[in-house]
Amino acid sequence: MTGKPRKWKVLDAAQPRFSGYAKPLVSEALTRAARLDENQDDYHELRVALRRLRTLLWAWRPLFGRDLDEPGPASLKRMAAVAGEARNWDIAAGLLGQRCEGKTADRLAAARDEAREAARRVLAGSAFRHTLLETLRRANRLLNASPRGVPMKRFVRGRVESADRTLDKRMRRAKKSGRRDYAALHTVRKRAKRLRYLIEFFGPDLPRRRCRRMKQLKKIQDRFGILNDVVSAEQLLAHHREIFEADGSADAALASLAKARKRRRRAAMKLLA
Repeated sequence: MTGKPRKWKVLDAAQPRFSGYAKPLVSEALTRAARLDENQDDYHELRVALRRLRTLLWAWRPLFGRDLDEPGPASLKRMAAVAGEARNWDIAAGLLGQRCEGKTADRLAAARDEAREAARRVLAGSAFRHTLLETLRRANRLLNASPRGVPMKRFVRGRVESADRTLDKRMRRAKKSGRRDYAALHTVRKRAKRLRYLIEFFGPDLPRRRCRRMKQLKKIQDRFGILNDVVSAEQLLAHHREIFEADGSADAALASLAKARKRRRRAAMKLLA
């Protein structure tokens, strides 16, 4: 005896589920952007919200087709970079430690304030709000127009498996490339972050073995994140040597960061073994 093939209910399908994940992130990003002058942590949290939103756009990309490639994800990445510029000055100040005093401290504070003001002009403006809301609307339009009946559980498992394979491939490539190829290590960090966000989003729909990798992903994010902070501060200060009182103090600070970078890179490489 054969029954009729099951018809997936709308709530079982992947298409309508996107909005439930994306809307809170859009709301959080707008809230953070509106109060950037109140708390420096909002720059970081805003970047996290945008990264998580971009991860969702990546996850649902097979159902969007190519129509969402521009301007949504690319614009979100550029705006996250604006917030990141302000955040990098805070990181640099923390890493400089006792070297950040006197005129150097004053100049660094001025550069940080200038970067924050530039970020506020971009992120608290109407263009940022429009980009976020339009990206969400456009994504929903494309999903509403796409064929129905893609089961959510099967869909997210496939996307997590894809992200998992990509991370493993990037880790092997970074291990072969050696310690000098920071770009390969940076890619590992980004792909680990993507996989972690996906597991956090879709944990209930994933087999338990997938969730067991969270411990490793957190270690990668911690060690590679510290490495990225040092590299970002080193590059930032190398381009803004004028904040130091003398070339000698600039050279000493950059040498200290270079030493920290090598130490952090060795620690990160151990996770690729």
